[in-house]
Amino acid sequence: MSPAQAPQGAVADNGWVTSPDTPDALAPGAPGALRPRLPSPLREVTDERFARHGVRLLLKRDDLIHPELIGNKWRKLAPNLRAAAGRTVLTFGGAYSNHLRATATAGRLLDLPTIGVVRGQELADRPLNPSLAQCAADGMRLHFVDRSTYRRKGEPETLAAILRATAGEDAYVVPEGGSNSLAVRGCTALGEELSDHGGIDVAAIACGTGGTLAGLAAGLAPGQRALGIPVLKGGFLGAEVRTLQAEAFGGPRGDWSLDDRFHFGGYARTPPELDAFAADFERRHGLPVERLYVAKLLYGLVVLAEEDAFPRGTTIAAVVTGRPLAKT
Repeated sequence: MSPAQAPQGAVADNGWVTSPDTPDALAPGAPGALRPRLPSPLREVTDERFARHGVRLLLKRDDLIHPELIGNKWRKLAPNLRAAAGRTVLTFGGAYSNHLRATATAGRLLDLPTIGVVRGQELADRPLNPSLAQCAADGMRLHFVDRSTYRRKGEPETLAAILRATAGEDAYVVPEGGSNSLAVRGCTALGEELSDHGGIDVAAIACGTGGTLAGLAAGLAPGQRALGIPVLKGGFLGAEVRTLQAEAFGGPRGDWSLDDRFHFGGYARTPPELDAFAADFERRHGLPVERLYVAKLLYGLVVLAEEDAFPRGTTIAAVVTGRPLAKT
């Protein structure tokens, strides 16, 4: 579905807030097969759960950037793929990692070898789940490691052993979740796109490793703030975002905060309450809701609106970073 065109910042009859470019805009320097449509569109949705508190909700449709490499994964991976310069890309993730799937997809599109180091040696002898099966179908070579080794993957000795075990000594290594200084700087464009639309007060995003939030906050205009909804439990993400901003920019950037209440028990945990919420949102607004990130973000925003956490007159842009994994 393509948005109807209207003047910059206007809301078309179908609820789309247009972007100031043409639909065929391409990011300069993007690898050819990964060329996106940017900026991603904004769609206003009318939802009484927000409206009765005087809050306006926009959806920043980053899931429409590229037909296969979706949302913040495109923003984080594209600069790293340029840096890889044709070398094998080795990266890390769990059994349901969106980042592993995105890296495998990019490898297929670019004819680039990829290696996925998967947390959980016990998974090696089991049938692949749909997420890992998609990685394998896209040509990613999967290497399973025990959880203790995975926790120590950032240590030079452990990483060197993993590279030897995968014959990846010359590989370009991308960290878990794709979050490094290149990725953070790549995600500043997301904040800049939102800063170009007057009236947005809060940019909200679901967070895994914090790279997108770190870049988003840096790209926003003064007076705007970023809100992160972590999808993992543990309360560690604030320190990660600060570290990522220090590595990317030399220090803190932008106004951002986290609300740790909506992880539903941790990554890939999608209890019936969350699934029912996501299905209801889909029926209300005709938007397929990805469960691991986007559903938790939207659920958190509904709760915060009910708590009157946003002053009346607030406009929120919720970043839709992905779409559901296709069923096979």
